[in-house]
Amino acid sequence: MTTLSLAAETAPDQVRDRPAAARTRVQFDLPPRSIERLNTLKRKTEAASYAEVVKKALRLYEALIEETEAGKQFLVRDANGSVAPLRLFL
Repeated sequence: MTTLSLAAETAPDQVRDRPAAARTRVQFDLPPRSIERLNTLKRKTEAASYAEVVKKALRLYEALIEETEAGKQFLVRDANGSVAPLRLFL
């Protein structure tokens, strides 16, 4: 297991133009495969930090749950134009 601590992080080249909000530090113990996935997402999204990746993932997960609870479905279309429901494990 690898320990990952997440806190609000600001890249050195970013300028804060609003007052800092109250923050809580959270620590995760993740297996190597999860760390690889986190690193891949950070690289693909050009995120400045692991915290940024996790915050965006939480927003997306929350939106998926809210829409699913409202009775909506998510559909995916493949390269051939076939549409099928996206199976979400919520």
